[in-house]
Amino acid sequence: MPILIRDATLSDIDAITTIYRDSVLNGVASYEIAPPDRDEMAARYQAIVDKGYPYIAAEDEHGTLIGYAYASAFRTRPAYRFMVEDSIYLAPEARGRGVGKRLLEELIARSTALGFRQMIAVIGGAHPASIALHASHGFEEIGRIKGSGFKQGRWLDTMLMQRALGDGTSTDPDPHTYPATLFLG
Repeated sequence: MPILIRDATLSDIDAITTIYRDSVLNGVASYEIAPPDRDEMAARYQAIVDKGYPYIAAEDEHGTLIGYAYASAFRTRPAYRFMVEDSIYLAPEARGRGVGKRLLEELIARSTALGFRQMIAVIGGAHPASIALHASHGFEEIGRIKGSGFKQGRWLDTMLMQRALGDGTSTDPDPHTYPATLFLG
């Protein structure tokens, strides 16, 4: 399946909202119970892109948006500014077809180019496919929060995975990179 990876735009919000809605209602990746509406999803999108984080979309050969991904702050305290958390959501028909792989590869490349040094995956429901995807891209398990969520009638664990970007922690960050200016006056 030919896949085009590109920047997501506000015109993608309807499709993004639909994909996320399915994930909230039928999956355990998100711990939300009620899916947010289009306006809320647009506000979330805008908050991420206004901070300069990458937010990307995957289109199939027909121009249909079948997945999206973004990097955002892991935590908002200034010392965390060199770490991003990745989020990837796929339409049901895109799962198991390499779309998540393409999105994660692009997200890693863009986050590295921006100067981020660490990426963390917070995997709701300790979803095996998401764990495998991240492990195949150099993420290592760094912890499991047991019974962190209750959804769909069961207790869910959250898996934490992490990988270094660029020089990781082997060198000090460049004070002139984008992340160095995040959260600072």
